[in-house]
Amino acid sequence: MSITGRSDKASGRIRLGMVGGGQGAFIGAVHRLAARMDDHYEFVAGALSSDAARAKASAAELGLAPDRSYADFREMARLEAKRKDGIEAVSLVTPNHMHFPAAKAFIEAGIHVICDKPMTLNLKEALALEKLLAKNPKVIFALTHNYSGYPMIRHARAMVAAGELGEIRLVQGEYPQDWLTTDLEKSGQKQAAWRTDPKRTGAGGCVGDIGTHTYQLGCFVSGLKLDELSADLTSFVKGRKVDDNVHVMMRYKGGAKGMMWASQVAVGHENGLKIRVYGTKGGLEWVQADPNYLWVTPYGEPKRLITRGGAGSNAASARVTRVPPGHPEGYLEGFANIYTEVARAIKAKRMGKKVDKDVQFPGIEDGVAGMAFIEACVKSSAKNGKWTKV
Repeated sequence: MSITGRSDKASGRIRLGMVGGGQGAFIGAVHRLAARMDDHYEFVAGALSSDAARAKASAAELGLAPDRSYADFREMARLEAKRKDGIEAVSLVTPNHMHFPAAKAFIEAGIHVICDKPMTLNLKEALALEKLLAKNPKVIFALTHNYSGYPMIRHARAMVAAGELGEIRLVQGEYPQDWLTTDLEKSGQKQAAWRTDPKRTGAGGCVGDIGTHTYQLGCFVSGLKLDELSADLTSFVKGRKVDDNVHVMMRYKGGAKGMMWASQVAVGHENGLKIRVYGTKGGLEWVQADPNYLWVTPYGEPKRLITRGGAGSNAASARVTRVPPGHPEGYLEGFANIYTEVARAIKAKRMGKKVDKDVQFPGIEDGVAGMAFIEACVKSSAKNGKWTKV
């Protein structure tokens, strides 16, 4: 019987597996911490590396039972689906080129999927995954655009939806880093090696890695859909096969305009994600380095600071807030909010109930939109910034 058809109690922990995320992997540990933060999941199985010895060693370090450690994700999907205590959901934290085959295997086994971004290697795979999910409607698919889980981002989205900024005119986002300023990939550093290899990361480098985060966040807050773009992708480091700096001008459906800058060669920046949205009645600004603060400016009035959990914070931010104001919540908590929202959806499915309308997490639509954005950027840049439909 498929995992999604089991009759577990709604309050019970969700049995979670993981593909990738073994020794030397940064994002796997982040996913595991996020999954455990609100006590909705129990990590019980994994295919933690494509190298069998590393997979076994990683599983032992993390306390997995030997018979729940797999050398191959396809074997894991097949055998876990047969177990009475098999996993209900799986986290995919591999390099991008493995997202589609792994997601396909677990979706076909009836196991919910929580996938790191970007969703696939290319748009063709993304569309194929969308069709596969349509054939398996009981399976929940989530994409970890984790920044959309921050409380003040939820506050900003609710403000825009309520019309507090008026008609949206401008959306600006930036995400500068500096960690690829040199040819780090030639040193053998694991993260740099696969993220600059088009066979594993896809046609877009920086635009896929952090540009998609910036783009998705702008759409999430503004509620807008992109129509066309003009992009300039650059590889500043000699010999690098994918872009390390991105400039994009955007035209949204309905007439709003946008600009985005993402870079991995901007010296002095660590993770400088920032989003600004401007409408006919006001504007807002959020900076990821200070995620508990949202600056809001009604037109003709002084700039206002709204704090997470503080005076003026709305219900949308409150439902994903854990501690009182003045106690910082950040990256891990925002990531955990995505996992918790997915858990609420999975537990509703367990009970045969509809998912609550307030539950929000990025899914297949975000994934397809992200891949369409990447490919449009690559295509536009190759034609000297020609405006390209998305």
